[in-house]
Amino acid sequence: MQRTKIKEILTQEKTDYTVNVKGWVRSFRNNQFIALNDGSCLGNIQVVIGLDAAEDVVKYITNGACISVDGTVIASLGKGQKVEIKADNVVILGECDPEKFPLQLKNKPSLEYLREIAHLRFRTNTFGAIFRVRHTLAYAVHKFFNDRGFVYLHTPIVTASDAEGAGEMFRVSTLPFDNPPRLEDGSIDYKEDFFGRCTNLTVSGQLEAELGAMALSEVYTFGPTFRAENSNTARHLAEFWMIEPEVAFNDITDNMDLAEDFIRYIIAYAMEHNREDLEFLAQRLVDEEKQKPMNERSELGLIEKLEFVLNNKFERITYTQAIDILLDSPAYKKKKFQYDVKWGIDLQSEHERYLVEKHFKKPVIVTGYPKDIKAFYMRQNDDGKTVAAMDILAPGIGEIVGGSQREERLDKLMTRMEEMHIPTEEMYWYLDTRRFGTTPHAGFGLGFERMVLFVTGMSNIRDVIPFPRTPKNAEF
Repeated sequence: MQRTKIKEILTQEKTDYTVNVKGWVRSFRNNQFIALNDGSCLGNIQVVIGLDAAEDVVKYITNGACISVDGTVIASLGKGQKVEIKADNVVILGECDPEKFPLQLKNKPSLEYLREIAHLRFRTNTFGAIFRVRHTLAYAVHKFFNDRGFVYLHTPIVTASDAEGAGEMFRVSTLPFDNPPRLEDGSIDYKEDFFGRCTNLTVSGQLEAELGAMALSEVYTFGPTFRAENSNTARHLAEFWMIEPEVAFNDITDNMDLAEDFIRYIIAYAMEHNREDLEFLAQRLVDEEKQKPMNERSELGLIEKLEFVLNNKFERITYTQAIDILLDSPAYKKKKFQYDVKWGIDLQSEHERYLVEKHFKKPVIVTGYPKDIKAFYMRQNDDGKTVAAMDILAPGIGEIVGGSQREERLDKLMTRMEEMHIPTEEMYWYLDTRRFGTTPHAGFGLGFERMVLFVTGMSNIRDVIPFPRTPKNAEF
């Protein structure tokens, strides 16, 4: 008999038909009632076996065991479910020793503990919900851009360019570490390497996406990116996924409109298709909030926060206005900010969250940042001090999107690159887009894990990616 997913049985609520289900035992009560889950949804289905079931089968029905059940879907007499399965035959697919299984129903393992057994944490309700939501968000990303005529562009993972100019990149090389070939001055001879030059894992697909936009008009990337930043915070990963649209003929205002529409769309899509998972995560957050002091608790629950984003236009302010608000804030006057506030600084997370959570109490788009704290490719404004950059700040996280109108003017771009010591000879391919048929264009990057963090209400970014890569941690 062909397997039926548990989600399908619970959704249809039909009775009096035979099915085969396969899944993992979540609990087994009174040697008769099995709570079975196959990962297709949050809910378990109750399987009822006869009291005369074979002992050599019953003894292997333990928490974590994988079983196959043939039976009939019937109306349930118990509370909490409308249907259940009366088992005719149970087959043990995979045994699970209850004395050694790290996940036991009677224990409620902490998120810290579950990170230590990340290969098994998928089997918990929390992580099942998180990764179903993550899947839906990823699908919504592609649907949003596809429905608007964008072309999905695969940009290189191995690259010779440093898009951000930050230098925090992972080296890709086949040269021997203990004795690499060297030039007369003692430096490594990368001409002997696989690619014949120094290469790294990419930090962004933006520069390559710009090349595509200069012919296809509207493109986007969605792929893994890497940053060798020795940061062990709850907001940083060494390997993460980025969504980066690039659009020819767009200016900074068009860019803000696209980003705001995009964020609203993918949140709404998850709200529609993963309501059960989100309500479960919302309750988890309520229980977690109860452990915090009153002054540290969130004003909005998870569902309310997401609905608030959907129902309110994002506030749009300039960087200069943001600095003025911060300087005039009670938090600044009472010296509650850890970092100083003055024009020219790069806003810290505490500043961003104040603007969003305390002052405006809604998502905020900040534009017109000082050029000295932004990347070389951002279009310079007429004031000579700022660039046409934009960051979207979200409650609980801070910056969730960063973007800009790109500098399409060859002379200004080359001058800026020289000022920042970026070799124009090696970037000839990027400058050629300004030499041959240049046009105003804009784009942004959204860190996918930060978006999942926001939608699920989790507090640590390591909990929203299946296999987190962080300093001193590369399991699996």
